[in-house]
Amino acid sequence: MGKRRYFGTDGIRGCVGESPMTPDFILKLGMAAGKVLDREGRGCVLIGKDTRISGYMFESALEAGFSAAGVGVRLLGPMPTPAVAYLTKTFGASAGVVISASHNPFGDNGIKFFSPSGDKLSDEAELEIEQALAGALPMVDSARLGKVSRITDAAGRYIEFCKSTLSPGISLKGMRIAVDCAHGATYHIAPNVFSELGAAVIPLGVHPNGLNINDGCGSMHPEALQRLVRDSGADVGLALDGDGDRVVMVDAGGAVIDGDQILYVLAREFQRIGRLRGPVVGTQMSNLGLEHALKARGIEFKRAAVGDRHVMDLLRSEHGMLGGEPSGHLICLDRTTTGDGIVAALQMLGVMVAGGRSLAELVAPMPRYPQELINVAVSDARMVARHPLLVQAVEDAAAALGREGRIVLRPSGTEPVLRVMVEGRDAALVRLHVQRLVDIAEQCGISERQASAVSGT
Repeated sequence: MGKRRYFGTDGIRGCVGESPMTPDFILKLGMAAGKVLDREGRGCVLIGKDTRISGYMFESALEAGFSAAGVGVRLLGPMPTPAVAYLTKTFGASAGVVISASHNPFGDNGIKFFSPSGDKLSDEAELEIEQALAGALPMVDSARLGKVSRITDAAGRYIEFCKSTLSPGISLKGMRIAVDCAHGATYHIAPNVFSELGAAVIPLGVHPNGLNINDGCGSMHPEALQRLVRDSGADVGLALDGDGDRVVMVDAGGAVIDGDQILYVLAREFQRIGRLRGPVVGTQMSNLGLEHALKARGIEFKRAAVGDRHVMDLLRSEHGMLGGEPSGHLICLDRTTTGDGIVAALQMLGVMVAGGRSLAELVAPMPRYPQELINVAVSDARMVARHPLLVQAVEDAAAALGREGRIVLRPSGTEPVLRVMVEGRDAALVRLHVQRLVDIAEQCGISERQASAVSGT
């Protein structure tokens, strides 16, 4: 397979106004994607977006590109990423497109595609779109231009779908739930889902202005939600991200509950009721406490590379149905085709109601091992990670930590840094070893730069 130039692990993303996130490129992307994705002649793609101001511009560019390729467009307006996946499948569209940079600030944006089945596009399809971008993209004859219309009941359809994922007989009546929508795509959806199921909803982050998405709120910044939960006496808080595919929770005491803890509670409950199948899938960054807690209950746990695409791939290959990341990107494949923050939250609320237990009680059995993550700025992270001095240092640290610890070196895919992570039972030992590895990685980075300068490369 050839190397992709524009597509990363989660579509195309970048700073607005810089390549590739420019209107002219996005117009061409629409034409290329229309050419590749509408071979079956369905003649329609769905386009949704989050609330950042640049979404209007890119929506118009995509709309023009698809129309020029002879593909009809149905606009959804502000809509969570998982909603676009669901609606693409239910409308039988050729593809779904989301204009979003997820949890990033408003100055970034991106494009994600979904297949007719509501799944992320395959690597092969993304490569084919890139190949089409490199060639001629003639406009179709005027009589064959794609028509554009708007789906006015998209939000209502998705709200009903979300509600349907809660187990029969479960009601949220009597619960007080604080919901932080990050001024993002769920602002007009999430509060309605929970209130229509009977909960008293205390909303936060529901006044988007195009510039405030993810700004000091949402799953990346749950501090305001923590204060709201404590001050309002809520039973639980839910923090979604800008496009609604992540959720972290806050218990009644104000403690943040991350994706690993949510995964533990769901896995244990699904095992109890016979819903769990296959292994639970986490990532290289999942806390070792999660792995040990699941193992103690006889639940198999497997790690994928970081990124929801990798979690999904491993789930499918291992015939699993539950996976996720510490960030709160959680996948319940018996309910959805992609990560969905609202659906994952509903599964957790269902466990709380069914057992009559608080969130704090549910997560208490899972230990969370101390974990230190430091980003080391280096010019070539992959080369530094393979440096003999660092490799030996990792082996020494691993031997010292034993089975009660874990080390991960991960070159970043988006910036020139090497991520050094160490975790274990002893916090002091973790700090000691992570600092040693960081010091050696920095030394190796300097030596690699010096070697490159001497060789003239």
